Parts: sequence; structure tokens; C-alpha cells
Amino acid sequence: MSVAFTKEEDTEAAAAYLPERPISPHPNFVTQTGLAKLDAAVAAAKEAVALAQASDDLKTNRSAMAQAMRDLRYFNARRASAQLVNPSEKEGVVAFGSLVSFRREDGRVQSFRIVGEDEADVSQGTISYISPIARALTGKSVGDVATLGNSTLEVVSVA
Repeated sequence: MSVAFTKEEDTEAAAAYLPERPISPHPNFVTQTGLAKLDAAVAAAKEAVALAQASDDLKTNRSAMAQAMRDLRYFNARRASAQLVNPSEKEGVVAFGSLVSFRREDGRVQSFRIVGEDEADVSQGTISYISPIARALTGKSVGDVATLGNSTLEVVSVA
């Protein structure tokens, strides 16, 4: 029986097609650490493409190649658009790259470093500069109060 009459071809074709990873419309600001992470991601994607090309299993190869190529296109685009932002020279003012601690209305104190979109990871203590918290706090100094929705955030420290 010809492959044309089986569903196997359909699943292989579907595995080989992946939608593109969305690219943010915001400027791609990065810290030095973020730039290094993008470089590492490009290298990892190139390695994944090479591994997929070396694979003997066509079915696995199509899916792996599609994912590796999609990731390579994404990380190449992000690296090409990356704009390195040096930490602000204004001491004590919340800006891109700052480590800011703030007190919420309920008394909790939280700390985050404000970074680029690709390097933001709340579990690692980093938030994107376009996040609502970062937007509310940017430009504030110790003792200033920022409004976030219906609540307030008081800046405790900026480093």
C-alpha cells in the first residue's frame, strides 16, 4: 500500500510543521547576562539542527528538525534585535537592570531584578521590563509609592 493512502504521512507532516515562536513587538532590551543567554541559546539551537541532520530515523528527524529550525530562527532573530542596556548610572532609581525590593500593602517584601523579556524568570527573581510591576516601579526611588491596579507598592531598596 502506498504511503499516500495512510494516515502515517499526515502525522509526519504535522510533526514537521510547527508554528513560529511569537516575537515580541517591544524593543529587545537585554542585560549582559541576557545577551550571553541568547548566544548560548543560538549555539544550542545550531547543535540541535546538526543532531537532527545526523539522525537516521526519518520520522524522528522531521519532528526534531522542525523544532530545531524553528528555535534557531527565533533565537537568531532575538539575538539580531538585542539591544544591550547598561545599568543606570542614577543610583537609587529603579531602572532596567536594577534589583528592586518593594513592600506590598499586606506587608510582604519582594525583590526582583528588572531584565529583558527572554531572560525574565520569576522563579529566578527576574521580571521583564514590560511587566506591570516593572512599569509601575521604573523611575521610583526608595520611599516612593507606586500604584499597581488597586494596590500600592513602596520601594524599599534599589541596587
